[in-house]
Amino acid sequence: MRYYIYLVRKKRTIIWIIALLALGIYIFRYTDKNIKPTVIAISEIRARAVTTQAINDTIKNKIKRDINYNDLIFVKYDNEGKVTLMQANTILMNSIASEVAIEVQEQLMEMSKSNIKVPLSNAFDTQIITLPSVNVRIVPQGSVAVDFATEFESSGINQTRHRIYIIVVTDIKMIVPLVSENLRITTNIPIAETIIVGDVPEQYVNVPKENLLNIIR
Repeated sequence: MRYYIYLVRKKRTIIWIIALLALGIYIFRYTDKNIKPTVIAISEIRARAVTTQAINDTIKNKIKRDINYNDLIFVKYDNEGKVTLMQANTILMNSIASEVAIEVQEQLMEMSKSNIKVPLSNAFDTQIITLPSVNVRIVPQGSVAVDFATEFESSGINQTRHRIYIIVVTDIKMIVPLVSENLRITTNIPIAETIIVGDVPEQYVNVPKENLLNIIR
């Protein structure tokens, strides 16, 4: 009789173990298929926003005063006062790019020492139930690339707005529980502009985009 009871209990235990394993597998597969993509997408949005904000703040702190347009671009006029040539000051631009790249790299390294919390309530789009948060870590990958770009925009009759942007490109790794993803983040920030009265010159010398300045730490 005791042996029979022992077999019954053992059988029930095995059934419970199998049921729990099946439930665990079902929950894991459901989470992996339906919940994880949403959590990753929200975490990526948050990681991009935090990184972009860090880059913007770094550039604003590094370039505290307004950059003089004439320091960046040399403008040549003819005898009639028309613009005939615009040439970029590559030495100054490379100096600014180098300083910005180093500062951004250091800021990202500091940011990697702490985690960003993403509430799971955002993933489920509910505010009724309080859910725990997911820790997201941002780790810089490789180098920070800094370049300059320009834009000509019509600004009234016989006037053209010339705007100069600084472009920061960085690669980061977003790490969330059980998964990680590599992200490339590009940030464009206007730093100087002027109004050109008259026709835009036929000659314009700019920093080639293929010569990105890479600072590796």
